[in-house]
Amino acid sequence: MAPLWPLVLVATSGILAIDTPHPRSSALHHLTKQLLQKYHKEVRPVHNWTQATTVYLDVFVRAVLDVDAQNQKLKTSVWYREVWDDEFLSWNSSMFDEIREISLPLSAVWAPDIIINEFVDIERSPDLPYVYVNSSGTIKHSKPIQLVSACSLDTYAFPFDIQNCSLTFNSILHTVEDVDLAFLRSREDITHDQKAFLNDSEWELLSVSSTYNILQSSAGNFAQIQFNVVIRRRPLVYVVNLLIPSIFLMLVDLGSFYLPPTCHARIVFKSSVLVGYTVFRVNMSDEVPKSTVSTPLIGAFFTVCMAFLVLSLSKSILLVKFLHDEQCSRRQWTLLCLRGDTDEEGPRMDPWAQLAGITEPPICQEHQAQPGTLREVWSQLQSISSYLQTQDQADRQEAEWLALLERFDRLLFQSYLVVLGFYTITLCSLWVLWSGS
Repeated sequence: MAPLWPLVLVATSGILAIDTPHPRSSALHHLTKQLLQKYHKEVRPVHNWTQATTVYLDVFVRAVLDVDAQNQKLKTSVWYREVWDDEFLSWNSSMFDEIREISLPLSAVWAPDIIINEFVDIERSPDLPYVYVNSSGTIKHSKPIQLVSACSLDTYAFPFDIQNCSLTFNSILHTVEDVDLAFLRSREDITHDQKAFLNDSEWELLSVSSTYNILQSSAGNFAQIQFNVVIRRRPLVYVVNLLIPSIFLMLVDLGSFYLPPTCHARIVFKSSVLVGYTVFRVNMSDEVPKSTVSTPLIGAFFTVCMAFLVLSLSKSILLVKFLHDEQCSRRQWTLLCLRGDTDEEGPRMDPWAQLAGITEPPICQEHQAQPGTLREVWSQLQSISSYLQTQDQADRQEAEWLALLERFDRLLFQSYLVVLGFYTITLCSLWVLWSGS
C-alpha cells in the first residue's frame, strides 16, 4: 500500500490544478506585453500622419498658496488632467478576460509636450509615473502641481484687490496640424466649479474662465488654451489691523489743530503723533505687499498724512522761533535805553552794547544829552513816544505774521479734512466694488 500514496497525491494535485481558474494577472501581463511589444513611443500615435492628435485639457484650482507682489509671482496648487487617443494602444477586451482599463508607465508611451507659458518654477509636485489606458486607446494622465507662475499683480486697491492671473497651455514643438487642444469639460463648468478649491485661505476663488485661440508665429500656428484664474483677497484682517488704526491716528492728528498755534504743547503733541506714525508705518510695512509696479492706496494716503503732519509741525516750530526772537529783541531794546548814561565829554555807550557792536539809538542819545533841564524831560517824552511807536509797529507786524500763520494753519486743517474724507470715500467705494465682484 505504501507505494500507492505518491500516485494518489500526484493525481489529486492534477485535479486541483485543472479545477483552479486561470489567474487574472496573467491576462493583464499578456495584454501589457502585447501592447508594448511593437510600440514606438517616439512616433505620434496615429495611422494617418495628416490627422492631428487632439489633447483634451482640464484644470482644477485647489488652493492659492502665495501671492508675491514684489516679484510678480503667483503660487497655486493645481490638479491638471490630459486626455488623448492613442490608436496603437487599443484591444478587444473580450480576448483578455474583459479587461477594459489598465495602467502603463508614462515613460513607455507617447505623451504630448504641453507646457505652461507663465510657469517660473514647479515646487513639490509629486511624480506620478503612470497613466490609465482603456480598451479604445484613450489615455488619461492626471497630476497635481504646485505651480509658481508669473502674473501681473496690481496692489493699488489693497486690501480690496482682485487679481487675474492666466495659465496658458500649448505644445512647445507640435503645430496645430499635429497636436490640437480642446476642453475636457464645458467652459461653463470650468468657470463656476469651485468644489475642489480650499476656501479657508486669505484668497477666495471667483472664477476660472477659459479661452481657445491659435498662436501665429514664424515657426507655425500653435493651439493655445488659456485659463484665467480670478481671485480676490479677504480684507477683514487688514481692515481691523491697518485701516481702522490708521484712521484713528489721522483723527488724533487732526485734533491737534485745535490747540493754539503759539502753544508749545502743540509741538510736543505733534512730535508724539509723528513718533506714532513712524512706529505704525514700520509695522504696516510688514503687512502691506511690496510692489515695484503699483503703490497701495493706503500707503499713498498715509504718506500724504505724514507730509501734512511734518508741514504743520515745521510751521509750529517756525512760529515759536519767531515769537522767541521778537521777545528777545524787545528785551534788548529796553535794556539798551535804560542802561545808557552821559558824562562830561558827551554820550557814552553801554559796555555790553560795545561788546555786541550795537550803537545806541538817537532817542537814547538825546535823552542822555541834557540832564536836569526841561529839554531833558522833553527828550525823555520823545524817547518814550518813539519807543511806544516802535513797539506798536512791532506788535502790528507780529499780529500780521500770526494772522498769516493762522490762515496757513486753517488751510492745512481744511486740506487734511479733504484728504481724510477722500480717503474714507475711496475705501468705502473699493469695499463696495469688492463686494459686488
